[in-house]
Amino acid sequence: MLEDLLGRVACRFKRVETRRRFRGLLEGLLAELPRKNCWTIAEHAGDRNPYGMQYLLSRAVWDADQIRDDLRGYVTEQLGSAGAVLVVDETGDLKKGTCSAGVQRQYTGTAGRIENSQVAVFLGYATDAGHAFLDRELYLPRIWAGDTDRRQAAGVPADRTFATKPELARRMLARALDAGVQAGWATGDEVYGQSPDLRGELEQRGVGYVLAVASSHRVTLGVGTRRADQAAAALPKRAWQPLSAGTGAKGERLYHWALIGIDHHRPGCRWLLVRRNRRTGELAFYRCYAPAPVPLHTLVTVAGRRWTIEESFQAGKGLCGLDQHQVRTWRSWYRWTTMAMLAHAFLTAVTASEHTRPQDEPDLIPVTLAEVQRLMTRLTASPPQAVELSRHWSHWRRRHQAHARTCHHQRQQT
Repeated sequence: MLEDLLGRVACRFKRVETRRRFRGLLEGLLAELPRKNCWTIAEHAGDRNPYGMQYLLSRAVWDADQIRDDLRGYVTEQLGSAGAVLVVDETGDLKKGTCSAGVQRQYTGTAGRIENSQVAVFLGYATDAGHAFLDRELYLPRIWAGDTDRRQAAGVPADRTFATKPELARRMLARALDAGVQAGWATGDEVYGQSPDLRGELEQRGVGYVLAVASSHRVTLGVGTRRADQAAAALPKRAWQPLSAGTGAKGERLYHWALIGIDHHRPGCRWLLVRRNRRTGELAFYRCYAPAPVPLHTLVTVAGRRWTIEESFQAGKGLCGLDQHQVRTWRSWYRWTTMAMLAHAFLTAVTASEHTRPQDEPDLIPVTLAEVQRLMTRLTASPPQAVELSRHWSHWRRRHQAHARTCHHQRQQT
């Protein structure tokens, strides 16, 4: 299957050397390496130094957006469209310094607090067969948008201006739907549920949504405008139904759910969906839309799909080096991230195909992405590199790091 994927993207490279380097980096992202960067992947590929991998990410001629389009087609073909939901969410990568594109002190869910980090918005695709990424956009903070020197140093395109995270999500959703992605629903957290433009984009395209909103979010009921938590407080006991939002790491995600009709004067069907924790009583709220009436369990299922992108982040970072890039420029970030998404999509496709095969031992648990990666490593492992190459790498890295330390000390003294 890897050959099929590489054949799909081969036409995007004009030079065979670039295509071979791309393959080596992708195989490195799929390998079981303790840390994934140009150094370790170059050593895994048998290169004598990391310059080739660094050149692939920074200066080689190829378009990451074209690879993204190939990725989108690959994911939709492999996972199908049964129960397809588009999921938007952001994640952060902790960084040091101030030179990496888009880095600043900002809140990131990765750390759960304000940290020096890069934040990016991702678009996921979840079906009954599995889930993977379709698109990505690096968030450019407002302070970066007006700093010409920093933009030039990081290679930020001149036409890239400040855009909020919901706006980045709206663009990716529109791009996927324009490309013919078949999905009847979209979901996301409160950051995206509060955006009228994003909701309007989906409504205009006839795509339903279940978007989380804050308890203070105001909705229009038959008796006037109320906060979401005020509307939930007036619900009778019979309005709550126990339903599962899907299977999690600890079993079924069981909650109590209630549905309240809102915005009756507007076209389509609109609701406020309320989720209540069965033990703590904590409430969560979702603003919902559908072109035609749907049952409660459908909205609950879509709400549960939001967790799939969190699982994709975990697998992408843990298995494919999504957050392990050591790059500073805009172009290099997009290239590394697109390739990590491609590696994750491949593992997802292989896992999904294994789940559809008849099992000789039905009592075994389904294969996971980590097991697929481990099996691939065992099947494709090449013989150990020559002792001479290993010695060359060890000597080269020690010399390079010593030179870097010397330059650092000299800069500090001047």
